Amino acid sequence: MRQSLSGRVAIVTGASRGIGKGIALQLGEAGATVYITGRTMQPDGRGTSLMECAEEIEKRGGKCIPVQCDHEKDEDIKKLFEKVKQEQNGQLDILVNNAYKAVKVLGDAAGKKFYNLPPEVWDDVNNVGLRNHYICSVFAARIMVPQKKGLIVNISSPGGLNYMINTVYGIGKAACDRMAADCAVELKKDNVAFVSLWPGAVRTENINDMLSAGPPQGEDRDEAMAGGMKIDHDQIKRMFEMGETPEFAGKAVVHLADDPNIMQRSGKVLIAAELGEVYGFKDIDGRQPPNFRRVKDSLSMFGYTRLATWIPSFLKIPFWLLAAATHKF
Repeated sequence: MRQSLSGRVAIVTGASRGIGKGIALQLGEAGATVYITGRTMQPDGRGTSLMECAEEIEKRGGKCIPVQCDHEKDEDIKKLFEKVKQEQNGQLDILVNNAYKAVKVLGDAAGKKFYNLPPEVWDDVNNVGLRNHYICSVFAARIMVPQKKGLIVNISSPGGLNYMINTVYGIGKAACDRMAADCAVELKKDNVAFVSLWPGAVRTENINDMLSAGPPQGEDRDEAMAGGMKIDHDQIKRMFEMGETPEFAGKAVVHLADDPNIMQRSGKVLIAAELGEVYGFKDIDGRQPPNFRRVKDSLSMFGYTRLATWIPSFLKIPFWLLAAATHKF
């Protein structure tokens, strides 16, 4: 395999499992030196650890440096970037802001109104999932701007566009998207790109556990998890079965980092499945994951397979229509 990112230095936050781990694996496989972070180095009771991720990257021929970092602590974040700067002679090429603390909190809060949740849910969701992304981006930019190159990626979701899971989640994801757009304006003249990446339905360890446990409790929960649409547990299960492995987003990041024209995409929200079509890559299982913008794929995900067979593959929901659906004006 051509190691297209050989000589590059990357940081992936929250890489002990899920999408973060998938991105770190792909960056390492592509030749980058990858710093990965997590709250603990050893297994935390869920069968995964930073050390296991690092070992897998090394087995694939990559180089990985695991760093214990609590992304709720500003001092830990500062030490992380100081370590990278010192060890890599001031070089940092890629930052992926993926760290997230609130998976369990969001699961417990799904289907509940914002005014019935304790105020600390905001901090659980957005201290690491938003504030930390900004702080990491500040430290990364201080390295990237003098070298006049770099790529920062916020891992976000369609929850930044329309209601999904709950209010606090949507606010955080919308802010991640806006962060990429506004920071890109200020970074443009220094040739540093900042994008927001939306993976699709990803079969992470947590999702697999949730689906294997059977239908969730509460009549509103499935609707909240599905973004306000009336779909049941079987339909949600189908969406994820058709969806992406955690490494598909990693392939997207690798291709973005290797794109000589990346500045043309800076400031934009990018959909992982769209990038697969643009750059011509598939998931590690050989499939092309569904693109929710493609009408055919959306119908299939929600169980309308017979109708989907009659829809041409080129028919997509226009981006301007997606933007209009936010009803902000």
